[in-house]
This record gives sequence, C-alpha cells and structure tokens, in this order.
Amino acid sequence: MAKPAAMTLLAWTRLLRAADLAGQHCAATLRAAGLPPPEWYDVLLTLERGGPQRPRALQVALGTEQYALSRLLDRIVKAGLVTRTPCPDDARGHTLDLTHEGRAMRAAMWPVYARSIEDAFGGRVDDEARAALAGLLAPLAQPVAA
Repeated sequence: MAKPAAMTLLAWTRLLRAADLAGQHCAATLRAAGLPPPEWYDVLLTLERGGPQRPRALQVALGTEQYALSRLLDRIVKAGLVTRTPCPDDARGHTLDLTHEGRAMRAAMWPVYARSIEDAFGGRVDDEARAALAGLLAPLAQPVAA
C-alpha cells in the first residue's frame, strides 16, 4: 500500500486539528453557559427534524457507533429530554422521541452553539474561503465506499 503524499498528510493533520479545536471551543462555550455538550444538540436536532425513530436510524443519521450512542441516549433520557417507548411491532426494540423539555433545550442551546461556531470558524475566514472550504469538504463528508 502506498504511503500518502506529504501534502495529503498536511491537509489531513490540519483538518483534524481544526475540527478538534472547534469542537473543544463549542463544548466549552456550551458548558460555560450551563448547557449540555454538542453531541446532545445533534441528537435533539435529529429527533426534532425527523420525528420519533429507532436507535439504529438515529445511529445512521448521526454517523456514530452504537455503544457510544447508547450511553449518550441513557444520559439524555435520564435528563428527561428524550423518551424511550417500546416498539409495538418489535418487543425487543424501542422508539426514541423528543420531549417538550428536549425541544426547549435544543432551542435554548442553538444561540450559544451558533455563536461558538461563528467564533471558532466563521469569524476567522471570509465568505469566499468558507465557500471554497465547503466545496472541498463535500466529498469528504460522505462515507467511504467499502
């Protein structure tokens, strides 16, 4: 197997570093405001947009591992933001649904989260660079073909 080119490694390193720094900034900003982490926002938004769904569908939508999502959902359910309801056609399964409190939390998180995204990213590059970066990242935002 061929080793990646130096420029590929540089781009990869910078992409991962930028994502890590932006993620840390957003998490810290939400935490400082007394709000849950960005991962909670992603779950709440997905359920708000897509309605009640099975955990597997949520896992696919979020692109996360089952074990990580299961632990995350346990915490969100315990906080009263999401409910688990037994699935009527599969006694072993359940459906996840957003509660009124979950909808309110997602709405409360967005202004703080949006500001932190702007601070971490938007305010640091101009519109032309953002458009170019969005175009460059588009093919990388798709799953790798097996």
